[in-house]
Amino acid sequence: MTIGTRREWLRTMAALGAGALLPRSLIKSRSFAPSGLRRQPAQDPTAAFRAQIGAVPIQARQLGENLTLLSGPGGNVVVLHGADGLVVVDTFVASAWPKLQESLASLGGGAGGGGGAPLKFVINTHWHFDHTDNNAPLHAAGATVVAHANTKRRMSEPHHLAVLELDFPPSPASALPQRVFTDRYTLEANGERLELSHVPPAHTDTDVTVRFEHANVLHAGDVYFNGRYPYIDGNTGGRVDGMIAASDRLLSRADSDTKIVPGHGPLATRADLVKYRDMLSIAADRVRKLKASGKSLEESIAAKPFTDLDGDWGSGRYKGDDFVRIVYLTL
Repeated sequence: MTIGTRREWLRTMAALGAGALLPRSLIKSRSFAPSGLRRQPAQDPTAAFRAQIGAVPIQARQLGENLTLLSGPGGNVVVLHGADGLVVVDTFVASAWPKLQESLASLGGGAGGGGGAPLKFVINTHWHFDHTDNNAPLHAAGATVVAHANTKRRMSEPHHLAVLELDFPPSPASALPQRVFTDRYTLEANGERLELSHVPPAHTDTDVTVRFEHANVLHAGDVYFNGRYPYIDGNTGGRVDGMIAASDRLLSRADSDTKIVPGHGPLATRADLVKYRDMLSIAADRVRKLKASGKSLEESIAAKPFTDLDGDWGSGRYKGDDFVRIVYLTL
């Protein structure tokens, strides 16, 4: 090693040693980071999460003569199409907009820029970003956005989603629903009658289910995650007991032939929903007993109360430990 090189090496090591003693905020600053070792700014976690979800392809499936299920980047979207125009339930994440445009255009909608039947209505099943992100461009293309009154209120506020550790600013005015209701709302188009029903606090306090009466299709929104542990947003009113009650409400409106569209997961039957309701009841009962006995959140997680459930329900984003946390915080 030459003298000059050795001096450079010593200077670098001294800088690194000094950096190890500095607050992390200062290590990130240009004035303290050693030349050539400066870290690139980290991507915003919310943007990264949107991009991850948006990369999922859209898959289409016919639910009826003029009813199509689009699954992929942000759950399940149902589109009613025909001469009266398109009615779209939920909207995927913002990064999936080009793919959603293309899918709607293929169903005869004008959102793709190629004319066709107009976009008439967009229905939000609740306020979360993966169900409302494309409200603004759909409204700009002609749709009226319909949602529960609490959805408009929640979208107008900043939020932190616990467990996911994501932060969201208020939505722009252009993304807010133009038409809101508090209990029930009906729409008729293309020979179909849609009944929108508010659900008492469950996944959030903004939840809406949508029944397509003639097609016998029920869009459950995020009160139902098929085949996986659900996310329950306690910060905006979500409660595990409300999820159980919502499942019972859905079951009362479904028969053995009803096609049930969950907010996330594959198309379901009434029997699938019964299994989900039973899992929620078991999970709530077990965690309730742990909490009532004085166990802390971390102690409850360490008890591994869902070991026998994980095989059937732990294949999604949330594993057993995650769901113990979700249930504990929303009891």
